[in-house]
Amino acid sequence: MTNQLLFLGNMGGQEILIIALIILLLFGGKKIPELMRGLGKGVSQFKKGMNDIEQEINAEPKKNEEIQNK
Repeated sequence: MTNQLLFLGNMGGQEILIIALIILLLFGGKKIPELMRGLGKGVSQFKKGMNDIEQEINAEPKKNEEIQNK
């Protein structure tokens, strides 16, 4: 098993550094923190939605048991 991230493929340190520099040039130093903050909020909302769905799925069998016991 290799120690690579799947989405990075065969990229090395130099390629990642070049991509980071291009992103810095395109967006500027002031926009990058705003972009990362927005990305973090999006990820947290996604996780919250997944947890809500999981709780709803786990609650369904309990509701069915209560209905059958009545």
